[in-house]
Amino acid sequence: MFSESYKAAVIQMNSQTDLQSNLDSTYHYIEESVERGAKVVGLPENFSFLGGLSMRMNKADEIARKVPKFLSRTAKEFEVYIMGGSYPVPTGSGKVYNHSPFYTPDGEEVQSYNKIHLFDVDLDKDESYRESDYVEPGDPKSVIYESDYIGNWGLSVCYDLRFPELYREMVADGSQILSIPSAFTYTTGQDHWLPLLRARAIENTSYVFAPAQTGLHGKNRKTWGHAMIIDPWGRVVADAGQEPGIVIAEINPAKVQEVRSRIPSLKHRRM
Repeated sequence: MFSESYKAAVIQMNSQTDLQSNLDSTYHYIEESVERGAKVVGLPENFSFLGGLSMRMNKADEIARKVPKFLSRTAKEFEVYIMGGSYPVPTGSGKVYNHSPFYTPDGEEVQSYNKIHLFDVDLDKDESYRESDYVEPGDPKSVIYESDYIGNWGLSVCYDLRFPELYREMVADGSQILSIPSAFTYTTGQDHWLPLLRARAIENTSYVFAPAQTGLHGKNRKTWGHAMIIDPWGRVVADAGQEPGIVIAEINPAKVQEVRSRIPSLKHRRM
């Protein structure tokens, strides 16, 4: 168990299809977060490029070359931990992984996760998504970055939020903070985002750390926003609303210990 509290920042972005412009915005948000005392900074899903799935496929090689260099260089420059949201990484099979990395202040990628659950839904006749047409699912297992300084972080991405068994496995494997970078649709976000995030925090007595996309991306894609940090009691301790920017909250090991002591539900499991 990590022993000291620290500040963490979730970044909320309105990423578009200009890769360099998105990276420039990301850099400034990270810089501002560090100036405000954050030791960990989290980016949203597809922070570097958010166009249609076919557009991401066409740009994937360039994104996969540039983004790791950017994240490594920026983490090292600001001496900060970066949860690198997600970005497409070609698999060699004609598809990509939706890849979420974790960087330390020395610029090293120490852990990474490829999104398991793919967003194939028909919300209405004018709004459908088929992530599996372009994205290869990752191995169905929990991925944890373990640290004596910032605690144990379980990695996931967006649609994974709807699958509580993944987070229960993360916690069984030692996670204390659940990372959920997202580009949640406006349609689902207004009703599902907050209840699902709070449920994952409460049922796992863990922090939930959820950077987000917000606003209109191109002509048709609209995301909900409300990047959040939620504490193990289920309280929202940071909410970015619907405008791009950053919000910061304290990650406190005593809070994890306190809630798990008061409600030891993780010890009471029978299945």
